[in-house]
Amino acid sequence: MRDNLDHAAHHFDLTVTGEPVFGWRLRSVSAPTVGTGGDRWLRVVSQEPEWATGAHWTGTVDADAISGIRKPRVLDVYEWTDGRCQRAEVMTHLSGEPCSPTDVLRDRPDLTAHWWADLDGALATLTATPTHRVNADQEKVTWRIRERFGDDVDTTVTQWATVHGDLHWSNLLRPRFGLLDWELWGTGPAGIDEATLYCYSLLVPTIADQVHTSFARTLDTPAGRLAQLYVLARLLSRIDGGDYPDLAEPLHRHADSILAG
Repeated sequence: MRDNLDHAAHHFDLTVTGEPVFGWRLRSVSAPTVGTGGDRWLRVVSQEPEWATGAHWTGTVDADAISGIRKPRVLDVYEWTDGRCQRAEVMTHLSGEPCSPTDVLRDRPDLTAHWWADLDGALATLTATPTHRVNADQEKVTWRIRERFGDDVDTTVTQWATVHGDLHWSNLLRPRFGLLDWELWGTGPAGIDEATLYCYSLLVPTIADQVHTSFARTLDTPAGRLAQLYVLARLLSRIDGGDYPDLAEPLHRHADSILAG
């Protein structure tokens, strides 16, 4: 993966200035860089040819159409093949640091009231953003929930919204709010971003409580509870694959509470 980063940096005439950050299961590599235009963020995604297509492949570029949210903007794209498909994207570099080094929050970050207000505003802006992109449709929601929780669960989505699709703590910047990693954004069940952030917060109860308080108007509705079941099913599937085993017990407890309610 580092070779891919170096190849892309050479193509764009950029110098890598920091340690690389590797994505989920080494699917991507990113790093801060500098060039004639100033500081930039360089990201390279590597994918098998049969998967190097569709909405997720162009999500970061497509997100340039979104305004009113502090997020990176893609400036240039370069693709090449070497048995796999490689896609390099040069983006604007946002100042700040991730709220967590991992998707799951394990330590309490220092977040201001202004930061929480900016998060709320960003999700409201995104929800109202029209798009033809799809994050999750009814078929996917039904399959995901019933595979995990059985056929007796009513999986009918009654409210749809534009969602980020991967709202975890390492995609959120502080001290100034920023939102990263837009490859999955599109239409999905209303509330899945709030549900995702809540579920990834369960190991730090004070922050989980803050997330719930901030978004109770969504999470505590029938649509919000369905969104939480969808997210719970998705994250428990990730745990089955070996990711964040320490989150398993609180996720199971939360799922039981929703199903019992």
